[in-house]
Amino acid sequence: METVQIDLGERSYPIVISQNVMDLRQTWASLPKSAAALIVTNDVVAPLYLARLKQILSQQYAQVHEVVLPDGEAHKDWQTLNLIFDGLLSNGCDRKTVLFALGGGVVGDMTGFAAASYMRGVPFVQVPTTLLSQVDSSVGGKTAINHPLGKNMIGAFYQPQLVVCDLATLDTLPQRELSAGLGEIIKYGPIADMQFFDWLEQNIDGLLRRDRALLAHAVKRSVEIKAWVVGQDEKEAGLRAILNFGHTFGHAIEAGMGYGNWLHGEGVAAGMVMAAELSRRLGMVDEHFVLRLRTLIERAGLPVRGAIIDAKDNAGRYLELMRVDKKSEAGEIRFVLIDRAGQAVMRSAPDALVREVIDCCCA
Repeated sequence: METVQIDLGERSYPIVISQNVMDLRQTWASLPKSAAALIVTNDVVAPLYLARLKQILSQQYAQVHEVVLPDGEAHKDWQTLNLIFDGLLSNGCDRKTVLFALGGGVVGDMTGFAAASYMRGVPFVQVPTTLLSQVDSSVGGKTAINHPLGKNMIGAFYQPQLVVCDLATLDTLPQRELSAGLGEIIKYGPIADMQFFDWLEQNIDGLLRRDRALLAHAVKRSVEIKAWVVGQDEKEAGLRAILNFGHTFGHAIEAGMGYGNWLHGEGVAAGMVMAAELSRRLGMVDEHFVLRLRTLIERAGLPVRGAIIDAKDNAGRYLELMRVDKKSEAGEIRFVLIDRAGQAVMRSAPDALVREVIDCCCA
């Protein structure tokens, strides 16, 4: 069992990484005492892992309730969020009730937001079952739902008590979802650790084959980098923004295409290529770096070209959507760009140059 600590003072918590760690009673022993727990999952994950988690938690909680949400990014909204509140209120859950997010990033984000809001804050635990959620969304306390005009625009920073990454859950992950998770893993190289990027180039085929030892290393190193960043900048006042490399373009694709048509990791993958190309045109990296990144993303089974989201003025629609991005300031779009391989910075760029990048990088 590997453990990575998020160092946030009194809000610090461990991220546990191992095979079949969900089944061990000791995994949950440090959680707050309560009469009740509520598991939030979705209708895809529930048949696979709900009974398993409920059985182990029943040894610790007198009552274990459940809420099963519809699956998919299209349901990351107020209506679906209210299903969690319905479950909490109808079961008489108090402020000591512990919420467990069993699923991918959508379930984790919504459960965390519900935990932050219910009775002004109740404890929650992340049990991510997708590669993307294990290496990114379950760690760091970002919780949110989507708005039709922008992804993750309504939410709160609210840290979990514990993150449990059971690598055995990746065995049931569809290949497309596995590739989407690799997109978030790949981003850690250009922004923080090019030795890790080198390792990914050497081992991407094994990761796609789900080699357990390789996946364990990839998850642990990704979590270590994110933990280091979050520990220095919990609420994204500066440094933490580098974790959004590729996300400004990627979120525009997701919103513009309609949530769920592109997976988050797919949008991020194409967005990283676009951000790298913008970095190159600003004289920050060379063409070789962009080619390496594009090649690795393509080998991971991910898109390297953005989507056409408006046939009449595609670049204009991207710009419109990106101005709603959380990193924008006074209507000015700010991008996470690569200053040099292994180091990211926040910068704005002229609209005309961004338009050129979008035009050259979209299918």
